[in-house]
Amino acid sequence: MINREIIRIKIVQLTYAYYQNGNKNIDTAEKELFFSLSKSYDLYNHLLALIVAITQESRRRLEVLQAKARREGAEAPSQRFAFNRFAVQLENNKQLHEFLENQKHTWSDEPEFVGKMLEQIEQSQIYVDYLQGEDSYDADRELWRRLYRTLIQENSDLDTLLEEQSLYWNDDKEVVDTFVLKTIKRFEEKNGSKQELLPEYDSEEEKDYARKLFRATILNADDYQRYMSEASFNWDFSRLAYMDVVIMQIAIAEMLTFPSIPVSVTINEFVNLAKVYSTPRSYGYINGMLDGIARHLYREGLMQKRPDTRN
Repeated sequence: MINREIIRIKIVQLTYAYYQNGNKNIDTAEKELFFSLSKSYDLYNHLLALIVAITQESRRRLEVLQAKARREGAEAPSQRFAFNRFAVQLENNKQLHEFLENQKHTWSDEPEFVGKMLEQIEQSQIYVDYLQGEDSYDADRELWRRLYRTLIQENSDLDTLLEEQSLYWNDDKEVVDTFVLKTIKRFEEKNGSKQELLPEYDSEEEKDYARKLFRATILNADDYQRYMSEASFNWDFSRLAYMDVVIMQIAIAEMLTFPSIPVSVTINEFVNLAKVYSTPRSYGYINGMLDGIARHLYREGLMQKRPDTRN
């Protein structure tokens, strides 16, 4: 699950912290990097567990409504959402169970938020259409895909709560949301409780990428900053925001350490990170700087791949 987009984000954060906190021990910093990446995977499981928590709250409220209906001789309420086939399958998932067993804090610690989410769902048109529509596993799974995209993916209250629960989750949710949606889509009824969730890493290659990129960034910092200065031309390099220096330093590390990653991909990825982490004007500066640096590295024979592959 942990991909290069998440890895780049974490390396930007951890490299900046490495220089700011004064404790420049690269082994300790590397451990912090991988711990931070593991927290991204925790968030993935935590968001899947939210679906289960909402379903369990629905079941609890259903029991109350059923008892009331029996007392009053009224029509029994629908059980469909409370026993949604996809949600029940997720509730019984072995991998998710293993994750929850090792957590000190779960959604049971946030009953007010879970209850509010359930109420928002029950008031939505998606929910109304679901109760009136086809009764099938596919419809149950599609309901949660639509609910997630509509009410969970863009939810400021949830974002605030997640930030309170873990400092590591501040910038992860947008990326992790895509993996939760991918997981929902992959579920098949025939797999039951053994349905596989996404692994923490798709391969050792991604872990190696994270380790090599971080170490190259730190260990070759002086060289990379010299390349920035040499390629700055008319840019006022001395006035560059420190976060911009960090972002370009990591981008240069990726250019020089990973020959299979096109220069255009590296520049685009780190320009996008500059839009998030630096000043409003920084990304334009960084775009021009990285393009110039790449050409400088190629001319000097320091980089073998051609830099002129950008559109």
